[in-house]
Amino acid sequence: MKKFIIVLLLGAATVSAGAQVVSTTKVVSQAEAVVDEALGMQETIFDFGKIPQGKPVTHIFDVINNGKDSLRISNVQASCGCTTPEWEREKVQAPGEKTKITVGYNAAAEGPFSKFITVTYNDTQTKQITIKGEVWKTPVSSAPENKALSSLKED
Repeated sequence: MKKFIIVLLLGAATVSAGAQVVSTTKVVSQAEAVVDEALGMQETIFDFGKIPQGKPVTHIFDVINNGKDSLRISNVQASCGCTTPEWEREKVQAPGEKTKITVGYNAAAEGPFSKFITVTYNDTQTKQITIKGEVWKTPVSSAPENKALSSLKED
């Protein structure tokens, strides 16, 4: 019976220690969330929907400095060469100030796409934004002539 009680107490102590580890992890996550709030964005994912093949598209992501100190976007790196980000490279944003990141996508390949763009700011912090959609194949030739249209003009 004593062995059963000892095993039961050790089990309870292990569960208690595990709960402390989980709460510690939550504290770290909350601290990271506070850091991420400096670079504020209205959206981090943009869906182009269906776009025609061969027609490049762009989207502008609005950025605001939600922090108490200045913010500088030091790099914006796309996951592939078909995605081109543009931003004011030397701009330092004061708290509350806004800027933009323009992301272009070359819709050359047919099918669904999802591209990731990593924004590095204040030299060491990062945030990921995503563009997605589906490229549909455009017809090779124009639509055929409508012969019935000429009969309507004769009246």
